[in-house]
Amino acid sequence: MSPASEVVNATVSDLPLDAGHAADGAWSPECGAVVGFSGIVRNHDGGRAVATLSYTAHPSAEQVITEVAAEIAGRYDGVRIWVGHRTGPLDIGDAALVAAVAAAHRGVAFAACSDLVDTVKARVPIWKEQGFGDGSTEWVGVSDAPQ
Repeated sequence: MSPASEVVNATVSDLPLDAGHAADGAWSPECGAVVGFSGIVRNHDGGRAVATLSYTAHPSAEQVITEVAAEIAGRYDGVRIWVGHRTGPLDIGDAALVAAVAAAHRGVAFAACSDLVDTVKARVPIWKEQGFGDGSTEWVGVSDAPQ
């Protein structure tokens, strides 16, 4: 019998995210694998220098990230899921999205973590405003806003 899957954390917050904390939170003695993902703010996008970056969340974002984590937990047996997304202004090198999935075996942990990250990015209503070195700005994800 496979152990039940569990969501140990699903948050949207302006507090810093730590991949080590996520991995520690996801792990349990039944788990032989912890796979993590850290989406880190980089200094460029589309060939342009990024000077500033800020994330804005719809009021439903925490509910949606919780639903997404539960959905992924339901797709994979015996996984433990930790996921968090930042909001507010971030600096180059800050973690914007951190996920960790623990499981008895690496294949399930890798598959569930990849699925989790892709689904969070596709469905959680969080938008990114990038400020470029030339002074221009760009919003990413605005067309996906809930109605």
